[in-house]
Amino acid sequence: MGVIRDHPELTLFLCLAVGYLVGKARIGPITLGGICGTLIVSLLLGTRHVSVNDDVKTVFFALFIFSLGYMAGPQFFANLNRRSLRFFALCLIELVCVLGIAYGLAQAFDLDVGTAAGILAGAATESAVVGTATESIGKLSGLTADQISQYQGHVATAYTVCYLFGLITIVLLTSQIMPMLLRINLADASRELWERMRGGSAGLESDEREALPGTVGRTYLVTIADGRTVGGLEQALGGRVTVEGVKRGSKLLAPSPELELTLSDLVQVVGRRAAIIEAGREIGPETPAIPGLDTPLATSQVAVTEKATHGATIDAMERAHPEFREDGVYITDVVRNDQRLPATGDTTLYRGDVLTLVGARNGLARLVGKIGAVVKNDATDFIYLGFGIVAGSLLGQIVVNAGDIPLSLGTGGGCLISGLLFGWFRSRKQTFGAFPPQAAATLKDLGLAVFIACTGLAAGPQAWPLLKQYGALLPFAGIAMVLVPAMLSLIVGRRLLKIEKPLLIGAIAGQQCSTPAITAVTQVAQSSVPLLGYTITYTLSNFLLPLTGPILVGILGA
Repeated sequence: MGVIRDHPELTLFLCLAVGYLVGKARIGPITLGGICGTLIVSLLLGTRHVSVNDDVKTVFFALFIFSLGYMAGPQFFANLNRRSLRFFALCLIELVCVLGIAYGLAQAFDLDVGTAAGILAGAATESAVVGTATESIGKLSGLTADQISQYQGHVATAYTVCYLFGLITIVLLTSQIMPMLLRINLADASRELWERMRGGSAGLESDEREALPGTVGRTYLVTIADGRTVGGLEQALGGRVTVEGVKRGSKLLAPSPELELTLSDLVQVVGRRAAIIEAGREIGPETPAIPGLDTPLATSQVAVTEKATHGATIDAMERAHPEFREDGVYITDVVRNDQRLPATGDTTLYRGDVLTLVGARNGLARLVGKIGAVVKNDATDFIYLGFGIVAGSLLGQIVVNAGDIPLSLGTGGGCLISGLLFGWFRSRKQTFGAFPPQAAATLKDLGLAVFIACTGLAAGPQAWPLLKQYGALLPFAGIAMVLVPAMLSLIVGRRLLKIEKPLLIGAIAGQQCSTPAITAVTQVAQSSVPLLGYTITYTLSNFLLPLTGPILVGILGA
């Protein structure tokens, strides 16, 4: 044990490795997860009085909370609309219930501020509350250093117990009990809802691809020769296809608009499937692929920045930019806030949408500069990342007095808000501020894991006395603080808000910020439909719940 005490860096990564190993243990549909496993291991090692510098905890928590906000920012602001108000109501139910119950338990059982905040964080299964509450306790006036350390330790211990019972409750409630209460077969209901949303056609799962893609290339043998040129052929087909190559005997010819086609020429055309089928009637029979004639097409992801395109349909944009048809460039995919949209002519485009363009390289180069900019997301922009965390840290230093209660966002709340804003702005102007999703997810997970490990190590010595004092209360609190808001949301969501049942179940998992719950729900549903409700409430709760930590600490510490 001397090695562990003398080398905190060894202890820190040991907590992560063993904690994530423990977190993989599965009981039915339930797994603890790496974060809860890390906290359990760090609490056990913390009883050996192993400590890590508090600055390490602060730095990694700032990385975690900024990355969390950055990833959620585009979707958070996209959900601030009239359509999402009904889901926002569910998040408010969660917010009011967990704050009210935590405050009520603190008053009824004379809980200290650390235990109450830990109950709030654990029962709400929101790890970020541990950070915001711990930071706020450190700023309370009138407490000694030993009291601050003790209360911060109580946050981690209460969180661990309540999280375990809260996690089991929300997973079983959403995946097993709620479908029975709503009298539905979740798999059948999800499939029916998806078909209605797709106009009667089944959608693609994340690991599926279209068997018949919309944009295709074909090779035809010219048997209809009446002096028609390449340009004349494209015009006869309404500009919906482009000729990418012509082979005459053994020679490859440049497909200029003036080139006249002759009998037995081999012509490669690219375009939408329906137009390509029609092309055969104008040219001749289709042939197998011809070596040397298969002209490669380039692909480019472009963020829309052109003002005239904002609010226009794909058809309208293509009419405004004849280069699409003249150069044979096609839109094959539209992504908005990480959500894929159909690349059909009536899809409305907005600034910040990412279009996948396919066509000849020269044509792409001419068109990209007119409608937007190529998305660069292959390396992290550390200038943007650094200034974002600096802005969040400065925002967190602002103190607002509500009567006699001083309230501040702290580093956690400030970095969360700056992350939301920086992530949203990046989605609108994707020419700078790159933070690749995998990099953001890695920093988010690593930041939280290291922060939780530091918290658990510091809390270890206080864990056992707290468990002896409040042993029965903590499991009860963990279960009650899940059941009350979830059942209220179920009633309000169906009777007042009329939310579709599969979406409502997903939304309730989201208001609790429970990834294990939505994983279990989608497995039972055999569909990703519940995710449509989950993503809205999860994004909103990810922003709102971390703010409950400083609010509760401010009220109880006043």
